[in-house]
Amino acid sequence: MPDIHKVSVALTGEQVDALKAAVKAGGYATTSEIVREALRDWQLKYQLRREEIAQLRRLWDEGEASGEPRPVDFPRLRDEARQRLKRASKVSGDAG
Repeated sequence: MPDIHKVSVALTGEQVDALKAAVKAGGYATTSEIVREALRDWQLKYQLRREEIAQLRRLWDEGEASGEPRPVDFPRLRDEARQRLKRASKVSGDAG
């Protein structure tokens, strides 16, 4: 059994009512169960955010290390992308 600690948390009346309603509806056995689930969700989101930030920092560093920026011919780039998309559409259409 995990080491359980009690903490005091201040909630609004609306939040308490929502917790009690979820228990009354049978979705949860206790309000503590709801709070633990919410904390697990928060922990997962927090970890994912930290990983995303780390990835953005790595990408930033890669960009910095890639050298000086060069001008981009956006109309040409867009035309090339459209041509690739058109070729890919023809290939996937022929396969079907």
